[in-house]
Amino acid sequence: MGAGEERGRKPRVDVQRNRAALLETAQRHFLEYGVGTSLEAVAKEAGVGPGTLYRHFPTREALLAAVLQTRSEELVARQADIEQLGDADQALEQWLRAMEEYFSAFSGLPDPLMAAARAQEPDNPLTIPCDTLITTTDQYVEAAQSAGHVRASVKGFDLFLAACSVAWIKGTGTEEESLDRLRAIIASGYRDRDTQA
Repeated sequence: MGAGEERGRKPRVDVQRNRAALLETAQRHFLEYGVGTSLEAVAKEAGVGPGTLYRHFPTREALLAAVLQTRSEELVARQADIEQLGDADQALEQWLRAMEEYFSAFSGLPDPLMAAARAQEPDNPLTIPCDTLITTTDQYVEAAQSAGHVRASVKGFDLFLAACSVAWIKGTGTEEESLDRLRAIIASGYRDRDTQA
């Protein structure tokens, strides 16, 4: 069999099963223990050795990116709802809230996301999902800027970091009332002065 034929083969059933078990187990561990959970414990509970885990996911970031991909359907659905809004300012506000909730999925998640977004390392598997979210945020920002709601100097990257920061603070157990005040402070910082109440 030639190299081209080998590349075209489907992964073996056990390989697919191991990957699915690792993703399912990792998601449970991330939910219960946060993103710093023991990868060895994930492998053991999934019924595979650490070597198998690292063959599928060479780094913690690779495993985290794969788990986040499986959880992205809810964010995509929220975005579809947001697209129906007729108000660019409200759409941006709702998108920031959707990202904040997405970033709050696992304890400690904002840290590796902010690191990936700031460093722009092509080898970091979290860089591409972050780039996608920043690009989408840029689109909402530009629409709100065109409508005269957001300052011209504001970038999607800025508000991506703001949503990560709120999610991080939320993860410390801060009360919702305080989070609402923080969101209002952030909004007053990005909104155009002429449109603020």
